[in-house]
Amino acid sequence: MEITARRYGLPGPLTSQVRELIFPPKSGFALYAALALTMVVLTRRQRFIAAGAAITVDVAFFLVRWAVGANTTEGHPFGNGALWVILGCAVFAVVRRTGQERVLILKGVGLGLLLVAGRKTGDTWLLITSKTRPMVLDPYVATADHALGNPSWLAGRILTATGPIGAHALNYVYAQLAVAAVVVALYQLRGVTVERRFPSHHLVRTFLVIGLLGPAIYMIYPVVGPLYAYGAGNEYWASADLWPPTPPTVQWALADLWPNTPLPIGDPHPIPFDEITPRNCMPSLHTAWATAIFIHSRKGPRILRWAGTFWLIATLGATLGFGYHYGADLVAGVVFTVTIEAALRALDRGWDRSGTYLVAYGATVFAALLLSYRYLPVEMAGHPWVFGPLLILAMASVIYGYVRTTTSWELKAAPARRPEPQPELV
Repeated sequence: MEITARRYGLPGPLTSQVRELIFPPKSGFALYAALALTMVVLTRRQRFIAAGAAITVDVAFFLVRWAVGANTTEGHPFGNGALWVILGCAVFAVVRRTGQERVLILKGVGLGLLLVAGRKTGDTWLLITSKTRPMVLDPYVATADHALGNPSWLAGRILTATGPIGAHALNYVYAQLAVAAVVVALYQLRGVTVERRFPSHHLVRTFLVIGLLGPAIYMIYPVVGPLYAYGAGNEYWASADLWPPTPPTVQWALADLWPNTPLPIGDPHPIPFDEITPRNCMPSLHTAWATAIFIHSRKGPRILRWAGTFWLIATLGATLGFGYHYGADLVAGVVFTVTIEAALRALDRGWDRSGTYLVAYGATVFAALLLSYRYLPVEMAGHPWVFGPLLILAMASVIYGYVRTTTSWELKAAPARRPEPQPELV
């Protein structure tokens, strides 16, 4: 990925991550989330020292930049300290620890760095899609979305009616998805310090695989979203202080239709687009990650389950309401995540017939969705009462298969109850 990015004159993920050791980081919250994951392998005293050291380093960096008048508007004012402490934990493990203790701390460091590297790799992927895919397929997906009732247009009008309050709330949920994931992951990894080992399957694994495979689909199916393809970035987005307040691709929009005017059914065809906007709609990875958070929060306490449900609903509302995705993207994103989660769980427990069938079925449904959006959009738009329920039914069938199969796995893994002794008859 680093080499490919260099070919297009872009900084690769490794360069971006090394740069954040000194310069203001673009992912301040993500760096501290990575530090939180790393600290699951530390003792309480070590966590206190690590957190204090990270804050101290950040304060020192901030004072130095302020003293020399460095430009800090291109990134967050904090985050460097978290990255330095993560690397310091690696040095501490190599120099001061041995055996299993060293391996455990290095695994924690690797987990934290993978979270940041995954985000950097995803950002690089998005830049590459904008440079290498000059044609986008938005007319196909927008036409197929008629089968679902144009949910992005409807959600956009609803969000506009709520004013800045609703927009700010959903924008915060949308932007802090990684923080919600870390909260769930920390709950799943809470026993690492005591058991001195990581659980066999947890949310971070699913997050990383989604981020690895998702951009590959973007290269096959480039879509920019209704806000960019059919919206002009009206004054509401600027007044709401959202990012981006005015899409940089306004001159490339086909028409100013979103969110007030539903797209007419026509003859879809690929359209040229700029070299700035990422082609990151199909499938919706925000929906995929929010679905993964929802799935992994099911085993937690009630407050975590409620939080997972809220984050999923709010993320779906944000992706549609801000015009970043079509409804068809969300359906594909759910199927994409459930299939990946099934594959990881099957890999963890050992492949068997049920796991193979479930993953194969999910992959088949996902491929069928992409093919239908591409080759049957006019038919789908012309018969919404047929294809709309079929899309929802296809998604629901994958979810049902996952729930049924994983429940049977858990029942088989549960230890059998010992029979109670029966009283002897005299």
